Amino acid sequence: MHRTRALRLSATALTAAALLAGCGTNSAHHETDKPAAISASNDSPYRGTTVDPGFAKPDLALTDTTGKPFDLQEKTVGKTTLVFFGYTNCPDVCPTTMGDISAALAKQPQAVRDNVQVVFVTTDPERDTPESLGKWLKSFGPNFTGLSGDLTKVKKAALSVGISVEDPKKHHNGTVTSDHGTQVIAFTPKDNKGRVVYTHGTKVDDFAHDLPLLAKNAH
Repeated sequence: MHRTRALRLSATALTAAALLAGCGTNSAHHETDKPAAISASNDSPYRGTTVDPGFAKPDLALTDTTGKPFDLQEKTVGKTTLVFFGYTNCPDVCPTTMGDISAALAKQPQAVRDNVQVVFVTTDPERDTPESLGKWLKSFGPNFTGLSGDLTKVKKAALSVGISVEDPKKHHNGTVTSDHGTQVIAFTPKDNKGRVVYTHGTKVDDFAHDLPLLAKNAH
């Protein structure tokens, strides 16, 4: 059976290499969205890109879709946590990525689903209110939590895990786009470290393969 080759990266190098993916007015995404490899490794159990050493979970306190405060570090302790930065009016990558993770979760036994939390942090908080964000995420399932709030905090948190976020841009036709990196960062439950990165184009089967391993803190 074909198995995706894993690349083991240093967190520092990954942060330095990660650039904007251009999640904006069309589906074209720059190759710079893919982190640069430091060295190849075939011993990783994951189909995503392993990070060594892992990322610290961002110190980020925002508002969830019920309007209550949500501290990312505190509220996700002991959970396999997938973090993604994006916005609901994104025409391509954001809904596709959330849909793929949702489909992968549907393939899991209940024990794995109970362990996984997906946190979607909006990069367009002016339009993505807690209420609108909640309505958008509802279709993806109960594992999805949306956060909105101070964009300066969001940009700082994203950069700490190697993801660039720019201020939303208003265009002459009235549309608003938000350029942001499209990586999904997976934090394992036992150590709360970001151990695996998934770039744009990761397949549903690859997420489905890795979710049980993330729940076990596999190395």
